[in-house]
Parts: sequence; C-alpha cells; structure tokens
Amino acid sequence: MSDSNIRNQPLDVDPEETHEWLESLDYTLLKHGPDRVRYLLERLEDHALRTKVEIPFNANTPYVNTIPVEEQPPYPGDREIERRIKSIVRWNAMAMVVRANHQDPSLGGHISTFGSSATLFEVAQNHFLRGKNGNGPGDQVFFQGHAAPGMYSRAFVEGRLDAEHLTNYRQELQRPGGLSSYPHPWLQPNFWEYPSVSMGLAPISGIYQARFNRYLEDRDLASTNDSHVWVFMGDGETDEPESLGAITLAAREKLDNLIFVINCNLQRLDGPVRGNGKIIQELERAFRGAGWNVIKVIWGADWDPILAKDKDGVLVERMSETVDGQYQKYSVESGEYIRENFFGADPRLVDMVKTLSDDELRRLRRGGHDPEKVYAAYKAAVEHEGQPTVILAKTIKGYGLGETGEGRNTTHQQHELNEAELRDFRTRFDIPITDEQLQADVPFYRPPSDSPENIYLREHRESLGGYVPHRQILAEPLNAPPLSEFDEFLKGSGGRELSTTMAFARMFGRLVRNKDVGNLLVPIIPDEARTFGMDPFFRQIGIYSHVGQIYEPVDAGNIAYYREAKDGQLLEEGINEAGAMSSFLAAGTAYAAHGVNTIPFFIYYSMFGFQRIGDLIWAAADTRCKGFLLGGTAGRTTLNGEGLQHQDGHSHVLASTVPTIHAYDPAYAYEIAVIIQDGIRRMYQEQEDCFYYMTLGNENYEMSEMPEGSQEGIIRGIYKLTDGDRKKGAHRVQLFGSAAILKQVLRAQEILADRYNVSGDVWSVTSYKELRQDALDCERWNMLHPTKRQRKPYITKVLEKTEGPVIAASDYMKVLPDMIRPWVPDDLFSMGTDGFGRSDSRQALRRHFEVDAESIAVGTLYALSKQGKVKRETVQKAIDELGIDAEKANPMSAGPVIQREFKPAE
Repeated sequence: MSDSNIRNQPLDVDPEETHEWLESLDYTLLKHGPDRVRYLLERLEDHALRTKVEIPFNANTPYVNTIPVEEQPPYPGDREIERRIKSIVRWNAMAMVVRANHQDPSLGGHISTFGSSATLFEVAQNHFLRGKNGNGPGDQVFFQGHAAPGMYSRAFVEGRLDAEHLTNYRQELQRPGGLSSYPHPWLQPNFWEYPSVSMGLAPISGIYQARFNRYLEDRDLASTNDSHVWVFMGDGETDEPESLGAITLAAREKLDNLIFVINCNLQRLDGPVRGNGKIIQELERAFRGAGWNVIKVIWGADWDPILAKDKDGVLVERMSETVDGQYQKYSVESGEYIRENFFGADPRLVDMVKTLSDDELRRLRRGGHDPEKVYAAYKAAVEHEGQPTVILAKTIKGYGLGETGEGRNTTHQQHELNEAELRDFRTRFDIPITDEQLQADVPFYRPPSDSPENIYLREHRESLGGYVPHRQILAEPLNAPPLSEFDEFLKGSGGRELSTTMAFARMFGRLVRNKDVGNLLVPIIPDEARTFGMDPFFRQIGIYSHVGQIYEPVDAGNIAYYREAKDGQLLEEGINEAGAMSSFLAAGTAYAAHGVNTIPFFIYYSMFGFQRIGDLIWAAADTRCKGFLLGGTAGRTTLNGEGLQHQDGHSHVLASTVPTIHAYDPAYAYEIAVIIQDGIRRMYQEQEDCFYYMTLGNENYEMSEMPEGSQEGIIRGIYKLTDGDRKKGAHRVQLFGSAAILKQVLRAQEILADRYNVSGDVWSVTSYKELRQDALDCERWNMLHPTKRQRKPYITKVLEKTEGPVIAASDYMKVLPDMIRPWVPDDLFSMGTDGFGRSDSRQALRRHFEVDAESIAVGTLYALSKQGKVKRETVQKAIDELGIDAEKANPMSAGPVIQREFKPAE
C-alpha cells in the first residue's frame, strides 16, 4: 500500500461480503498454495480492467519487514562472540579516524557510515561473503566507500593489517605505508578490488559485473555459477542517476547472482534523504517496478511483540504515515518523546507499549542493527532464483556515537570524539581499555590470536574461502600475437580507399580468429555497430544473450543478420555508454577477479566517451583495468555531417588527464596494427596495469605501406613519414600531422614546396600524450639528478638534427600539440579545432577551423616570418592566393558563420 493511499481508502460498505472474499482467499491459499492465489488475483484484475474498473497501481508493501518473524531461519552463529567482534571492529574504525584527526584535523574521515552499517557488514563477513581461496570462484563485493574504516578495522582484527597501518589512515605517504581514504585498488592493489566512493558508479558497475559473470559462464571461459556480486551502498547514493539507471537490465537478465544492500539510515551529507517522504517505500516502488525481489528490513526484534498486538493494523498504519524526517527526530529524542509523539497518536498504540519504560522505547532497534533480521534477509537473497535482490535495511546514521553524533544532520562530517564520548563508546561496546589508556591516546584493540573471538573469526573466513576484501592476480601471462599476424595491414591498401574505422574492423575480424586470443576478445558496442563496420560480427561471433534468440530476426535472410546467442561474443549494450563502460570494467578486470585474460574492445562515438563517462574511465584506471577504448567517428572536422554535439575535438585532451591510459590518434592501418599488438603485449603478456585509447575516423583514403624502421616511433608517439624536397626549399620546416589531418599536412607540404620555396619534412604524430609523459619523466629525472648526465626526451632526440620551426596540425584542440612545446628544439606553432563543431562538408569545416592544407601552408609561412626567414608580405600573398578569409570569425568562439566561397589550391 502506498503511503499516499493509506488515509484515502474507500469505506467498507459491506463488511460481511468482504469477509467472505477474504475467507475464500484463505481457503484457496490453504488448499492450492500461493501460485493459485496469484493466478486468481491476476484473472480478477484483468477482468476488472476489461470491465472499465480502474485499479490504482501500487508497487508498495506495508512498512514492515518483508520476512515475518515466524519465517525467520535460526541464526547459525554465536551471537555473543559476533557481538564482541563487531564491537571491537566498531572501536578500531572509530579510533583510526579520531587518531588521524588528533594528528592533523585536516585529514577528515568518516565514522558515522560504518556506525550505521556495522551489522550489515559483519553478518555478511561471518556468514556470506566468499573469498577466492576456497572451492568456488568467490564473490565480487563493492563496499560502500564511506564505510572503508570498518573494512580496515576488520582486516586489523584479522591480522592482515597492523597498528602502524591504522595509525597512518589517510596518510598514505608515511612509512611503512598508510591506508587510502576510500577503496582504491590503484593505491592498495592487494586489498581493494573495486573503487566505490564516486557515488553511483558501484551500483551500475555491480549490475554489469553480474551480467559479465553470466557471460563468462555461458561462453565456458570461467565457472561463475556459485559467485554473487554484492553492492553495499547508501540510500542517499540512489539519487545519482547511475545508481538506478540500469536496474531494469538486471531484472531483464534475471541476474539472481546480484544483491544490492542499501543502508537506509535516512540521511545524506546535509540532512534527510527524504525528510517529507519515505525513501524505503520509494526505493521499493522503483525496484519492484523494475522487476527485482525486494526485501525490507525495517524493524528489529524488539518490535516483534508490539507488532503482534497490532490486530487491526493501526500500528502499521502509523508506521506507514510517519515520514523519514520524523523518524530521524525519534532517533535523537527521549523515550518520553517517542511515547507521546509516535504512540500517542492513538490510544490503541499507547496501550501496546504501556508495559515498556521510556528507556526501552528509546532503545527499540531498527532492522539494520538486528543480526537475526539481517541474516534472514541475506539468506533469502542468496537462495532466491530468477531475480536480482535488493535489501532495504533501515538504520541510524552514526549508531553508537552517542548523543552528539547519532542521527544528527552533522553526523557525516564527524571525525572526532571528546574524552567523555570515548569513554561512553568504550563502555557501551565493552572494549577492554582503561580510562588511563584513553587519556594517553585512543588505542587500538586486537584480541589475542588464541582468543575465542580471533579463533571464531578465522574459522568462519576460512570456511568461506578466505578474507574479503582481497585482490589477487589469478591470470597467467598471455602470449601476444606477433606483428606478423597483421601483415596484410602493414602493406597498405593497394590503391583502395578505406577509413581507419574500417581498417580496424577488418583487423578485429582477423584477430578474433586467432587461436591464442580470439576467444578472449570482448567487443562492446553501444548500438552503433553498422556505423563502425562491426555488423558482420553479428553473424560471425554472435551477440550475447543469456536466453539465446527466441524470435526470428527481421533481417534473417541477410548475410550479417542480427544473431543473438547464449555463447555470443559481442556485447551489444544499446544506447548506453555508461553501461558499455561498466561492461568494459568487468571484462578489463577479469584477469584479477576470475583469472581470465579477457580483452575488451569498446568502440563508440568518441564524443560520448571521456566527455560523457569520464568518471567511469577514471574508475577503470583506479581498478587497474585493461583493454582498448576506441573512439570511433573521431575528429572535429572528420565526422562532418553530425554537427556540434557529435564532433569530437577534445577527447585526447581529456585522455591526457588519466595516468594509466596510452592514447593514440593513428592515421594508417599499419599504425593501428602496431598499437594493438603492442597493447596486448604490454597489458596481457608483460601484465602492465594500463589501458589504451585510440581514435578512429570515418574518412576514406588510401592506406600507405608501413615505412621501414617506424615501429618504435609509432609506439613512442612520432616518426618521420616523408622528407621534404631540399631542392625546392630555401627554408626548412617540420610539419606534424595526425589521423586524417595528416593528409592535409601532406598536401600542405606540396603547396609550400611548389609555390613558396619551403621544404617541409612530414611527421606522423601518433600520440602527444606518450611524448609528453616521456618528456616529463626525463625532466623530473634531470631535476633530481643535476650532477649526472642529463636525459633527453624522445621528441627532442628525433628533432635535434632537423631544421626550422614545427607546425603541428590535428583535428583536436591546439592545446594538444602544445603539451610538448617545452621540449621541441625550435619554435612550435599549433593548429587545431578549438570551438564548437557544426555540420558541413569536411572541406568547408577544415577551412573554417583553419586546418586544411591551405591554412596549414599559411600557418607555416607565418611561423617562418616570426623567425625573420620570410617576409610578412609573403604571408599576406599566400592568404590572398590561397583564398583565406582573414576577416572571418575566430572558430574558437564563432556562432553562426557564412563562409566565403573558396576552391582548394591546385
């Protein structure tokens, strides 16, 4: 029943008839079971609708626990020992934050999140979360980021971390090492598996991880049937679009290997999540409507005898009509206030609690703090089939922090306790620490290794397959295919024109047939396969679907028909870059999670990569993800017709911010081949923790043969493509080009030689990021070793014997080539596509952005004139002869523009 309808129900005009209907329902349930009841209710609803009776939609159940007390399974653990373990973990989690802030108040940290979720985590750790050292594959667990102190504390009690680690919480640069603020595999590669504190990323990543586990099983790449994906998150996090944006996929795919545990402490950072509403009911509607199994854990066992007295439903109605802001108020108020305000609303309610003292009312627990209620929910979740499960557990934020922290709006920011609060905390949770010890410091406490607590803890973790979280590399190195595998692409296209996108598609087709790596490739496409020339793979390798294909596709008669298969290799994600990137994360970390070297190739519109899903890409770097991101239809003037929202001129600039990405902008098929071969070698043979970004264009032109000796330069970022004709040049210049703009640079080389007596060497720049990183590494080494022989960046080495200024043109912003300016021996003049894109021909767009051959020629003469080698009048002459409109709007800030007519130079 939805909360809005509770007080608006129609009156029962015939109670006797109502009783007869209910009696019949009870009889059917007893005689034929719940399936028969469901069938009859569905038929009744269908009949009512056909007879024009409107039935209000309602996805809510009453505001009580989903699992009634009489259906709770027996608790299998020792409640008292588990309580002591949980108390010790609570204490150390609090102590590490408080100690860090005693040392430096600016360090921050969070006590309250784990305070509210300690029971949720401890029950899971003692009975459910499976490690990877047992008989099965183990679980994948996304821990709620702000609860990280609790995970460190438990690892300390387990003996996996020592006191020095806890002392250095949020002080990672201190010896012998510290602990990161939140889950970060990059910083703690043997501990955390998944970063989870960028709100919303863990839920969507968890969904696609669960689906990828099924993919591995269905394709016989790994056994994952006994594995679950757990996502622990907060109720406030569900406001992030990514949190709920993919929940229908989980239901559609029947991912019963997926469990969400939402800690509903009713608070976000500033105040109530839904002060005037009910977040648990809201989430129940969302998840039930999407097709999930929903388990609500709202009330602790203290409430069971009170609810048993609620014969006419007045208590459930009161529970349902009370909004979250008021429940938050009850968590900080006295028992007297609760009696008067909550139970005082109806004399029948007052009578239900007349035997309870005010103190007992104050201590009535919420369901998320009751181990038996939580255990029952977890057990039901792992045993449920056919649906993913979400557990909505009601808690109090800052539980255990006392009057200054428990349930307060400021709780999230609390990271210090005074001496009195520490004593209260210690006493409440029975920690064997004296007042004298508290006065000296906030000591950590770990029970002896032979204590009942430690023995119990170790035995339970061993029975569950080892400790969690724990990250380990399970995959063996993979032999990369030799470059000779790509021979046909190294020899050029023999006069045929094709785009780098088509070249990649053909290359992938060859690679997928490779006996060593072909079966490990995971192509991922967000509904643009035909744009990227990947549609032939529909039939060749199949589109993954757990249920196969239960319909006849409309294009069944075509060669490249839409073929779905249970063992399909291609992940077709629909118009959903965030979901596709989440699949990339799952596939790119399978080497650690499952011991399988799956190699993801995610191809998409380059504009909708870093700009749209940059947070997930950053998380991929943190996760030590591997694979290839392929920005298709790239380049602001190369993708010509689509216009402003689609034309990418800055993804390489954004890629430069991600430390573990190797970013390339290739012009020819052989460059792509060299980059892919070297990428597989580095990531999967040498086991480097990195991934690749490569842009691909859709402009057709002839693919050249690979120049001899260019392989190193392709990988490192630059190589010489052609020498200028010295006989035709009084002046020398170095012309840089990338991808499709390299063709414009080659034409500019001819214009300069034929018309203006300038000889230019042409260089293909495959990666400004690689060149810059190498230069920065050399610069840093030189700074720190001033008395030793100084190192030279690669870009400096290749240019040190050349003559003339460098003119660097690309289909990206000018800041891209500017990244290497300090290490270029001569002047560098950048030409790029700053500004908004627009729809037109490539020729018109390149003239507008001043990266066509004529504009590059003028830019070259200008660079020479700045050095006094060419008269300014020569530059003006070129502007006039080549039809450059000197008065047109600057493309960097131009709005609507009407371009002057022009003809390309002969």
